[in-house]
Amino acid sequence: MKILSAEQIKALDQFTIQNEPVASIDLMERASLAFVNWFTKKFHNEDGPVYIFCGPGNNGGDGLAIARLLHHAYYDIHLFRCIIGKSTSADYDRNLKRLPRHQAIKQSEIQKDNPFPDIPERAILIDGIFGSGLNRPVSGYWATLLQHLNQSNSTKVAIDIPSGLFADQHAEGMCFQAQYTFSFELPKLAFLFPENAEKVGHWEMASIGLHPQGIQQLNTSNYYIDQKLAQKFYRPRSKFSHKGTFGHALLLAGSYGMIGAALLSAKAALRSGVGLVSLHTAKIAYAIVQSSLPEVMVSIDEADHQITTLPKLDRYSAIGVGPGLGKHAQTKSALIQLLKMVKVPLVLDADALNILSENAAYLELIPKGSIITPHPKEFERLFGKSKNDFARNDLQRSKAKALGIFILLKGAHSCLATPDGDCYFNSTGNPGMATGGSGDVLTGLITGLLTQGYDAIAACILGIYLHGLAGDIAVQKLGSEEALIAGDLIDHLGFAFQQLQTKT
Repeated sequence: MKILSAEQIKALDQFTIQNEPVASIDLMERASLAFVNWFTKKFHNEDGPVYIFCGPGNNGGDGLAIARLLHHAYYDIHLFRCIIGKSTSADYDRNLKRLPRHQAIKQSEIQKDNPFPDIPERAILIDGIFGSGLNRPVSGYWATLLQHLNQSNSTKVAIDIPSGLFADQHAEGMCFQAQYTFSFELPKLAFLFPENAEKVGHWEMASIGLHPQGIQQLNTSNYYIDQKLAQKFYRPRSKFSHKGTFGHALLLAGSYGMIGAALLSAKAALRSGVGLVSLHTAKIAYAIVQSSLPEVMVSIDEADHQITTLPKLDRYSAIGVGPGLGKHAQTKSALIQLLKMVKVPLVLDADALNILSENAAYLELIPKGSIITPHPKEFERLFGKSKNDFARNDLQRSKAKALGIFILLKGAHSCLATPDGDCYFNSTGNPGMATGGSGDVLTGLITGLLTQGYDAIAACILGIYLHGLAGDIAVQKLGSEEALIAGDLIDHLGFAFQQLQTKT
């Protein structure tokens, strides 16, 4: 699924109007109906009065249409029309004329310097003041109005995008802080970054029938990984396959006190569908691994407590390095030696990344086409701090291109940057996955997929989608996000594969 800029969304609207064809007012009605269908399922008309604030543009036009439709659904509507500037959009004017007559909807105008309306706690507040076409920070009186709305204890909902937020760049001005945002057709880049979490809240979207040919013709470097996209990369297993068909994975992981990370990574690799898994680890881990994971072959290092040497590498299809590795001096030497001699796909995570972050020259040793999977702090140690999430995304993209590697930045909506400069944002996962070992599971899963012959982009996209989906399924079965542990992700990978195989 493509993620488009504000300008592209505007162009897509116009393409749909011209090529469906459909009148712009009818397209707005579609959007408003989609919002109302969602809204009436989430909020019942006895939940409280609905206060709708509309600006003079098409976002406000949506708000006027929504006011009318919710009124017909027997909601108690209080409509506030914000008089900003000297003009209104044509579709705003049309929807203003469509409002029920005889003051069936309570209406008020808000002009600059007017007192702000009181909003009861039981109210549901809908924001339709500024839309995705906003091109400068909100300031002055209208910023103060947004601040006043934010201070209300009412439930807050945004139409398409919270007022003051830019769809595709960092926003510094005052923004409406929605608890829920309902957006149209495609996700907006701004929704996918932590800096906007308190502004966007929980967001959902629905199609309003924008022209598929128009979407196809628009070029973008940002994509949203949904089930349909993940299914494009998935390859079903052949009936006459055998373990040799699906490759032999090697994991270099584990040190004294961190053997659990190696176990999680190895078990996740097994659950990926890989043919064989070998774990090269410290001597102290031998009995633990043999008894805990009988399906894994164990390669024992010469040292008792950490990895200091490499096994022969010619028998492996892909290699994952880092979970529980430690940063011992001899471990560091072994890692640098691996980077210089490896000939198969490579995944670097955890302490492997922490070692590389200690010397900028080490980054140039990473083989082209490799995958690194940092969390935000590891990314910062590798590449430096950024002033905001958009700047960090630019840095991630530029480093992936410059180094010729795949950088998978983990978190909510984990982002994969490719050497071509594209970014893929994940749609699955939940806060329960913010627990020790989740990243080790992902390393094993991606390594296992690479071992089976998936290329790097496919292994990453399938890996993060299945990883997050397993977390979502686990939460449904466990009953809470708080109870989730990393092992639950592995235990539910089979159900994630099953869901991926279901036709959409």
